[in-house]
Amino acid sequence: MTTGPVIGTKTMVVSPHYLASAAGARILQKGGNAFDAAVAVSAALAVVYPHMTGLGGDAFWLTYSAGEGRVRAYNGSGRSGYGVCRDCYAGEEAIPRRGVRSAITVPGMADSWSAVQRGYGRLTLGEVLEPAIGYAAGGFPLSPDQYGNSVLAGAALSPEAAAIYLPGGAVPAAGSRFVQRQLAASLRLLAEGGRDAFYKGQIAGDISRYMRASGGYLTREDFAGHQGNWDEPVSTDYHGYAVYQVPPNSQGFTALLALNILEHFNFGGIAHGSYEYYHLLVEALKLSFRDRDRVLTDPAFSRIPLEQLLDKQYASLLAASISPVKAAVFSSEPVGRDTAYAAVVDDEGNAVSFIQSLYFEFGSGVVAGNTGILLQNRGSFFSLDPGHINTLEPHKRTFHTLMPAMACLDGKPVYLWGTQGGEGQPQTQSLLLTRMLHYGMDPQAAVDAPRFVWGRTWGEPTQELKVERRVAPEVLSKLSEAGHLVRPVGDYDGIVGHAHAISIDANGYRCGGTDPRCDGAAIGW
Repeated sequence: MTTGPVIGTKTMVVSPHYLASAAGARILQKGGNAFDAAVAVSAALAVVYPHMTGLGGDAFWLTYSAGEGRVRAYNGSGRSGYGVCRDCYAGEEAIPRRGVRSAITVPGMADSWSAVQRGYGRLTLGEVLEPAIGYAAGGFPLSPDQYGNSVLAGAALSPEAAAIYLPGGAVPAAGSRFVQRQLAASLRLLAEGGRDAFYKGQIAGDISRYMRASGGYLTREDFAGHQGNWDEPVSTDYHGYAVYQVPPNSQGFTALLALNILEHFNFGGIAHGSYEYYHLLVEALKLSFRDRDRVLTDPAFSRIPLEQLLDKQYASLLAASISPVKAAVFSSEPVGRDTAYAAVVDDEGNAVSFIQSLYFEFGSGVVAGNTGILLQNRGSFFSLDPGHINTLEPHKRTFHTLMPAMACLDGKPVYLWGTQGGEGQPQTQSLLLTRMLHYGMDPQAAVDAPRFVWGRTWGEPTQELKVERRVAPEVLSKLSEAGHLVRPVGDYDGIVGHAHAISIDANGYRCGGTDPRCDGAAIGW
């Protein structure tokens, strides 16, 4: 199932769908830069991977401008409505995971497109949305991944959503032409009117009217009040590399804490793929999850002590607590899995690492009226417990799993990487970086190699360590003996997520890798 890496001397685009990668390549060939191309990829994914991401979802971005010589973060996540509070769910144990009452946060994606493209792009928003509009209006071959997720989640779709994704009441065949004319019309409004068309114009009006008529909570004022924000990324030094993540409400710092722990171990004496390798990564990540679950929420509502959590001395204490022969017992809540990660590097040295999602497959399952826009259910992760760190409050961002990564050496990007998956994102990111940095793997080899994902998934009571069965049987046995609840999964199993990466070597060559577990492509020249 694996192939060699794609190497370009000037550019590279990676994404989980080949048509989205092609959209980015088209924009680069048209004279756009990495920022233009990244927005084009993001918009195309919102069309051709609609079960994973869309205009009704969120996005997080790490950008490197060669002209500025710095990494910036853009938080494109939405807040709960001004009138959305725990009383809206009085007598209920939790926010519904599906349906219109799960769609309680304003989608932040369209705003993020505008911010990135307006801040650094060369083309107009209309030009970079052109490929996505074409895919929506003219159709595209429905992917095997969309087919599988439609079978899995079709019952959760609203009538408006089912009319689009289950035409005639049946799941369309993989490879059949899939058209989204309503979504194309919404994208055209956005291309012509900019972000205000979404947040203050016709789209906001259409969505809010639908919500009001259907028992939802988001209002036109909620859309008009939305604004994403540029922020300083959080970072750590890992063996001389500056590793960057988006700050909270993203869980990105979780991966940085894990790296700080791993820095205390000599990978030169640990064979890749060995029991020691997998055990060490799982245990370091458990420790970082423990702190994440304790503090992560909207930092506007609660102070998050990053300076303490990312302190090297603190990591040293955590590293010393890891037993080489025994798995720690730790419980974590499932946090969703369906996401799309992509990255772009251009010939000027600009780089963009970004990730977007609807939270669950097909999000809330609700398409807002005639907009063709699936609304995310990200806000369903808020707690209704008033004492919980991530408790629901008006105009608040929730604990967010999305976390694109970038690493720089001597001030310039050398690695861009990320993955689909909730709990799996810091896990797979740690696997990819250690493979590329410590074991000299190119991005494709790092992505192809066997992966694991620890933690609960929805509806499952145990904290399993799901491991692709390509891992050596003796390694699986030793992991079980140490106390890990090992469950072998498929050789290239989608449950471990869809990961992609770009590396830039000392010669400036761009090397791209995309996941054989999805429908992606790396395109570079």
